[in-house]
Amino acid sequence: MLQIFSSITLPLEAPEQEAIEQVRKQLQLPPGTPASIYRRSIDARKTPRFVYSIVFDTELQRDELRPFPHYEFPPPVQTERQPLIAGFGPAGLFCAWLLARCGMKPIVLERGDPVETRTNAVQKFWNDGFLDPESNVQFGEGGAGTFSDGKLTTRIHDPRCRKILETFVEFGAPREILFLAKPHIGTDRLRKVIRNLREDILFHGGKIRFRTCLTGLNIQNGKLQAVFLNGLRTPADLLVLATGNGAVDTYQMLLGQPLQIETKPFSVGFRIEHRQEQIDRAIYGASAGHPALPPAEYNFSHVTDKNQGKAVYSFCMCPGGQVVNASSLPGRLITNGMSCFARDGQNANAALLASVYPSSPQEGLALQEAIERNAYQAGGRFFAPVSTARAFRNGETPTRLGGIRPTFLPGTTPYEIGALFPTRITARLQEGLALFEHRICAEPDAVLTGPETRTSAPLRIRRHPESLCAEGADGLYPCGEGAGYAGGIMSSAADGLRIAETILRKERERQ
Repeated sequence: MLQIFSSITLPLEAPEQEAIEQVRKQLQLPPGTPASIYRRSIDARKTPRFVYSIVFDTELQRDELRPFPHYEFPPPVQTERQPLIAGFGPAGLFCAWLLARCGMKPIVLERGDPVETRTNAVQKFWNDGFLDPESNVQFGEGGAGTFSDGKLTTRIHDPRCRKILETFVEFGAPREILFLAKPHIGTDRLRKVIRNLREDILFHGGKIRFRTCLTGLNIQNGKLQAVFLNGLRTPADLLVLATGNGAVDTYQMLLGQPLQIETKPFSVGFRIEHRQEQIDRAIYGASAGHPALPPAEYNFSHVTDKNQGKAVYSFCMCPGGQVVNASSLPGRLITNGMSCFARDGQNANAALLASVYPSSPQEGLALQEAIERNAYQAGGRFFAPVSTARAFRNGETPTRLGGIRPTFLPGTTPYEIGALFPTRITARLQEGLALFEHRICAEPDAVLTGPETRTSAPLRIRRHPESLCAEGADGLYPCGEGAGYAGGIMSSAADGLRIAETILRKERERQ
């Protein structure tokens, strides 16, 4: 029986095998007991050290041991029924993969392009500002996470997460993601993994229709009857809605349907860039530059209003990365962060965000639109408005940038970045930045690039807790981040597996 023993702390120079031997001694296990590293994290307090969790094959019953997360594949089904899946990000990708592996032949509907074509379109956009509204950082195979850090961290405790990591490794991700506490694939390697997953879905009978946009639904008497694809009606009684949180037109269409859609908090802010070596010194101290240490990461959070739970916090920290243009609509500008696997860029960046509590989904969508349009008008030609930490604190337009050069493409424009947001949000971001500088890294020349507005969905499509169908629309399965049930690659993929398991179970019950 596989079990996990945690919290073995060792110096950076100590070999991993020493952690295994320490656990063998503590548990008095025979020398040949099978064991391996389950998790390795960094304790950066005082002198940085590695902290290990070890997985053993043992029948011991001890309080300090916990079971290894094991995922059981659902039993296969034999059916001619073909579920439709709208969206080919992590949620749609893993939903389609599990359905195909278990005997169903899903049809994936993706409004954008295959990852190879999409990558070329995105690079052209970054180089010259030519936007393809259907194939960009938001839309296309792999979803928005394809052009990010490929972060695989999550706060959910779900055995599906281990299976997702193992699947990524099976299809080309580096094996180290299985044991690093903060695993990442990197956008450069993630594209290959996505392509290999696509080929496996096709091999097992699935189909993928690129440049096919879900434009409407027909729901009658509480059941899904048909979908509209590129404006054309197609009969359908089973649709997984995994469109991500960037599809504003899809949200507007859904708000006109007989669905139960509720408002959900989200966050807005900007990207902050430092030199990576500054962050390394701030986190690792005198150990910065040690060959065993990866580029440093940080986490920051501060509650600005305890009564309402409002907070300012860092999000999606990208060591050695770049700030990218994540726009998908003409006249609206959005930023995101991205790192390649090596994380060897000169700058580190992260989002610094303030939580927002809209009174309705429409209000949340309107706030996003207003900020993104302000940013586009401020920069022009998809150039991003930028400031410095010093200028933002003072409510000024920077007269110059210092030694930290912005990485955003195709270009930037100096701007009073607080003017992008409502006054109350700017004030909270200024308060959060002051505390960030006190706790993490004080750098007046840190570059602020805005805005970041798509950290999570501003709404949630309510679904039945058992059937997982949308309330008021049997056969429609809201799924992943865009539907309000996930936040990031791992939790989105896990929700995709959950929906697929439910569909498979219902199909077995029908037979």
